[in-house]
Amino acid sequence: MTAGARRVLDAAARLFYERGIHAVGVDLIAAEAGVTKKTIYDRFGSKEQIVVEYLAERDERWRAFLAGRLEAAPPDPAGRILAVFAASREWMRENGPRGCSMVNAHAEITDPAHRAYPVIAGQKAWMLALFTGLAREAGPPEAERTGEALMLLHEGALVAHGLGTFPDPIGAAAEQARMTLESARRPA
Repeated sequence: MTAGARRVLDAAARLFYERGIHAVGVDLIAAEAGVTKKTIYDRFGSKEQIVVEYLAERDERWRAFLAGRLEAAPPDPAGRILAVFAASREWMRENGPRGCSMVNAHAEITDPAHRAYPVIAGQKAWMLALFTGLAREAGPPEAERTGEALMLLHEGALVAHGLGTFPDPIGAAAEQARMTLESARRPA
């Protein structure tokens, strides 16, 4: 990627996250990046492609960040599940004062034909598969339902964080996740 293209993507990522995708035009991105609109269109072709690359890059960064936290997590499956919540708390403090970029993008991009839609949906499908796989390792008899419950707790916490609904929603969700795992392992 050229230096100009990198500046475009960095400026667009910051602006899209802070202001919203629809609120940011190519003129503003060009001005913030210190490039011409021609440079943007030569490199990306369209604003839609910039959105795709912004979301894909943010997802890649999140997955790499989470992988590092999971590698350092306790080896037991419950500890690894709770490490996802701890990683999300850390990520949000450093990268997400407005909540999850995928949730925010989905609020603006609901058309499955939009090229960014598969990135958004794919990230959430990946998270569900991660939670379900970790739940399966933890041994609850209904790993799919437990994975779905963990995903709901996680996603709700991200939204509550972005809205500032109450202090430390991710910590509260982690505590609920711990209780969900404990009750899922108890005999009926």
